Amino acid sequence: MDEALEVATEFFNLPNDEKMRLFSQDVHKPVRYGTSLNQARDEVYCWRDFIKHYSYPISDWIHMWPSNPSNYRYRYTTRKGRHANREKMGKYVKAVQVLQNQLLEIIFESLGLNRSYLHEEINGGSQTLAVNCYPACPQPGLTLGIHPHSDYGSITVLLQTRSGLEIKDKNNNWVPVPFVEGALVVQLGDQMEVMSNGQYKSVIHRATVNGDDKRFSIVSLHSFAMDRKMGPALELVNDQHPKSYKEFCFREFLDFISGNDITKGRFLDTLKMKKL
Repeated sequence: MDEALEVATEFFNLPNDEKMRLFSQDVHKPVRYGTSLNQARDEVYCWRDFIKHYSYPISDWIHMWPSNPSNYRYRYTTRKGRHANREKMGKYVKAVQVLQNQLLEIIFESLGLNRSYLHEEINGGSQTLAVNCYPACPQPGLTLGIHPHSDYGSITVLLQTRSGLEIKDKNNNWVPVPFVEGALVVQLGDQMEVMSNGQYKSVIHRATVNGDDKRFSIVSLHSFAMDRKMGPALELVNDQHPKSYKEFCFREFLDFISGNDITKGRFLDTLKMKKL
């Protein structure tokens, strides 16, 4: 985890010209550098820089990741012909992918489903890494690091360098998430709310900024494959708990955020079915 945060810091310390080589406003790009949340649609920009890249299966995407810093993705060959592993971000990505498989098994079991529920779909799913830098802000009370939103996937695993994450509770109050050095924060996303037919709720959260220090975070977003439709588990739908959500896929979420300002409405709300 320390190595991943270290190389993330190195990336954001690069000259702007180097980072802008990866700049794109196209949310469908597998690798893109940007600011705010959706720069093409945001009416109010967030105090944030980010690099996002697809990460699973890692062999399909790692060659597109930033090549600078050199140890972000590549390993090198020593003079004796031996490989030295310098894939600092790659090692973290692979470890978190294993963790999310273990977490999903526990979550499925808690819902009364088999631990191996949707095993093939999960193995064929996606992982997107969002590496964020929230610079020190001279007027932190006037902006946010990222607007309130919920994540589209099943679960999100977050690693951070300091406090700044806040979640909305059932009374619509913002509650700071305590920072514990070396700890990971796990949040449920829209796919989990839909799959559980509303038994679990996706977490609405935001990032605040401060006037003194930068904050870095590495957010690992896990979901099913791009075009794999998913809906409520049939085992969780009955007369007492009718189907409450429409099916959707990752691509439909990307289409939604590319055409909408998400501060004005959640994608999840478009999936909710009217009760009879």
